[in-house]
Amino acid sequence: MPDSDDPVELLARALRQAGAVVAATTPEQGGLPTPCPSWDVTDLVGHLLDDLKQSTVRANGGTPDWKAPAERVTAGWQPAFAAGAAELLAAWRRAGDLDGVVEVPGAGELPARFAVDQQTAEFAVHTWDLATATGQSTDELDETVGRAVLDWGRGALRPEFRGAESDGHAFGPEVPIAPDAPLYDRLAAWFGRRPQGR
Repeated sequence: MPDSDDPVELLARALRQAGAVVAATTPEQGGLPTPCPSWDVTDLVGHLLDDLKQSTVRANGGTPDWKAPAERVTAGWQPAFAAGAAELLAAWRRAGDLDGVVEVPGAGELPARFAVDQQTAEFAVHTWDLATATGQSTDELDETVGRAVLDWGRGALRPEFRGAESDGHAFGPEVPIAPDAPLYDRLAAWFGRRPQGR
């Protein structure tokens, strides 16, 4: 991601803003719909908590089990997120040098920092999802994170990764949006979300 020489610091910024949005989300909002079609707010928060756990497995050199169902957590979201974020960042800081490239089965050579950048994108996009679902402003979200994730996503999210959720795709088609739209609306649109009024 071109806007940061330190991928772990960029992830830390993405986690800080995600944590702030989680902290401002209440269990009473748990049944609200989200931009992720099959998830309500409780599902989305549970997914974020599971993302932290699975991402930490990856940072520790293991293989995440993305097919395992996420636990439906109905309370205690903020402390659980804060603890998980601290564990994830500690794991990546122990991982050492993220320069160079690594060989990934089925994907060929990728930057060694690819998994960190992917996690940063995951948390940035879901921060927009959760803020939008709960009526929180997205205007003050971290622009450095947003620009870096949008630049990364334009290279990493290829057409074959897009499609209907019912067909097992996590990302829908890109949503057309004005080039001068707010940064996080453009980010959301690239990742297949439809910002309000679009």
